[in-house]
Amino acid sequence: MKRTLVRLRNSGFRKFIKRHEKYAPIIFFVAGFIFDSLTLGRIDRLYDLVVLCLHMSSLTITLVLFNLADDGRWKNTILGRYEEYFPLAIQFFFGGLSSAFVIYFSRSVSLSRTISFFVILVLLLFANELLKKRISNKYLQFGVYFFISFTFFTFIIPVFISEMNTTIFLISGGVSLFCTLLLISIIYSISPSTRLEIHLGKIFGLIISIYTLINVFYFFRMIPPVPLAMQTGMVAHNIEMENNRYYVTYETDEWYVFWRDHRSQYIHEPGENVYVFSSIFAPTDLKKSIYHRWIWYNEETNEWEIVDDIGYEITGGRDGGYRGYTYKNNVKPGLWSVEVITEEELVLGVIDFEILIDSSLQPKKVVKRRF
Repeated sequence: MKRTLVRLRNSGFRKFIKRHEKYAPIIFFVAGFIFDSLTLGRIDRLYDLVVLCLHMSSLTITLVLFNLADDGRWKNTILGRYEEYFPLAIQFFFGGLSSAFVIYFSRSVSLSRTISFFVILVLLLFANELLKKRISNKYLQFGVYFFISFTFFTFIIPVFISEMNTTIFLISGGVSLFCTLLLISIIYSISPSTRLEIHLGKIFGLIISIYTLINVFYFFRMIPPVPLAMQTGMVAHNIEMENNRYYVTYETDEWYVFWRDHRSQYIHEPGENVYVFSSIFAPTDLKKSIYHRWIWYNEETNEWEIVDDIGYEITGGRDGGYRGYTYKNNVKPGLWSVEVITEEELVLGVIDFEILIDSSLQPKKVVKRRF
């Protein structure tokens, strides 16, 4: 065992870390991000659940070990030989968990309503690279931990109980808040160095402020309704169903328009229906009411007007998402937007298009695609 430890201390890995000590934290953060980006798929898959739970558990344990290291708790122990790697491990788990959340969040077709949530995510996760003390700053450390923990429980709890709504979100946040404050209290009580560095009231105030801010974002509908995610959304000329398969006929855009499938200018023939198709991923056995909110832009008043809310039930478990569509006829020309929302009016995605009614125009690049 002793020889193994000696080899580790003299290994190329240790020399590499020493040589690039300044950049090691960001390297490990990116490594965790890349690792999960390449391996994670769907939130209800056993592998994903195990990885996320291991990341969260390992992050919590490493956080405790790191904060007690300043008190000399690990001196002359096996853990003492690895103290210098604790900050790097924290960075790795931060990166791994954040990448998982980005993967699941980014499945939505549109982030126009929720981009501010991602800005906060990025700022919190990379703030340690902008501070001189970096991850050793305990206020930053516990603040980011709580944000990660909050997001983790809002994913995991709905998956395990196959239910999601406002009450479940509040319970998830409450569990995260309790666990984080308990963790801080334990570290604070057993670590003299932590008591010197932080004020308990101040750190509790920071955590509660983050908790309040996330809830404000939720009730202002600025957070996607995780773990639901819209995978496909398009406006179509026709939709047929055969043998549990949907055949969607729609206009495609130019090859370089990669962020949507359909052409934004919809050439409409009077008398035909305008269809909107969407597929929504949901964890296995989770049932939820989904609505297509049709909105038309009134150029006379310069305001968006809600025309109709058309809903249907989805059941989770399908890899490609639960497929569904709504349609309208007798539509007006102009700008349209269909918001795919939950019954709590949380936005899963937005499908924008412009309806053109002109007898001289014909639909362009029409394709028929199977879902």
